[in-house]
Amino acid sequence: MEDEGITKEQIFQMLRKYKEKDLTHRSGRILGSMCTCPDPVGVKAYSMFLESNLGDPGLFPGTKKLEDEVISMLGELMGKKDVYGHIITGGTEANLMAMRAARNLTKIDDPEIIVPRSAHFSFKKAAEMLCLDLKMADLDEDYKMDVSSVEDLLSDKTVAIVGVAGTTELGKIDPISDLSRICLENDIYLHVDAAFGGYSIPFLKDVGYDLPEFDFSLPGVSSITIDPHKMGLAPIPTGGILFRERKYLEVMAIETPYLTEDLQSTVVGTRTGAATAATWALLKYHGREGYQEVSKKCMEITNILADGVKKAGFELVTRPELNIVAFSSSEIPVEEIALRLEDRGWAVSLASYPKAIRIIVMPHLKLEHIEAFIDDLRQI
Repeated sequence: MEDEGITKEQIFQMLRKYKEKDLTHRSGRILGSMCTCPDPVGVKAYSMFLESNLGDPGLFPGTKKLEDEVISMLGELMGKKDVYGHIITGGTEANLMAMRAARNLTKIDDPEIIVPRSAHFSFKKAAEMLCLDLKMADLDEDYKMDVSSVEDLLSDKTVAIVGVAGTTELGKIDPISDLSRICLENDIYLHVDAAFGGYSIPFLKDVGYDLPEFDFSLPGVSSITIDPHKMGLAPIPTGGILFRERKYLEVMAIETPYLTEDLQSTVVGTRTGAATAATWALLKYHGREGYQEVSKKCMEITNILADGVKKAGFELVTRPELNIVAFSSSEIPVEEIALRLEDRGWAVSLASYPKAIRIIVMPHLKLEHIEAFIDDLRQI
């Protein structure tokens, strides 16, 4: 740190040089990320609320009112308008909060949670931080959580079962209705990680896609993770956690004697209100029809990509259920495919189970990007 400051012009000139080293979603070359270009409406709303802190909501009652309205709108999207929750940093914090609520509710010694092998790595973080024994359920032939494996793992120490609606690697929707039944029968907390699928499954169902139930319409679902900064087009970081009942927030509340609220349930203390404002603005701006169009376009391009991958001589791991395409080759190792694609300027990611190239067709990807990608695949 220098003794004397430098000019604004120098600062931004230097920042531009750093920025030039980054990839951008707008280039259409980022194919392996679940984030996308933030909608300008959300960006403007975000910038309007940069100084608001929902960790001290009494100072920002307008922002707190926005959060209440956002939670109600997201709850309605998830099948139950009168839910409880917060707009937070993302799926990791949401999943951590859900597991903390489940653990605190039961007060069982040596608590266990059951997650699918396809679960997001945030549950490993949650297990380590909360001293939970993580049990991994097997997947079926279509890479969804195997219900019989879940039943085999159940014990008197199970405090939560986790199902995923839009798995991170393959975009699969676990059999949440079966998990709901199991949890009701055994009085166990059921959390649904819909960080990816929460902003697309309801809208795809609206336009005729045959997708399973996964939300609060199922009576056994206790909480849902949903991320506006994925298919919701909100700026990063913007996540959401929804609870069926207030008691799940109350059971993990901590006293905050010097703030304008007496209790706080979130992991993060100082919590930006900008993410809430952006989510509110985008829900109002796009409406249900706008998000239907976003999800529909992504799926149309997804199906074109899946067909193009097969015609280029590669093998689909599974037919896409949401906007993720995973593929491999019997002739070329996936690591080699990834390197060859990287040489051509494509940023892809690798799925680990099974090992495959993973492409997420987010809203920043247009048909011309996918056509160019398929052309390069043919050359490979």
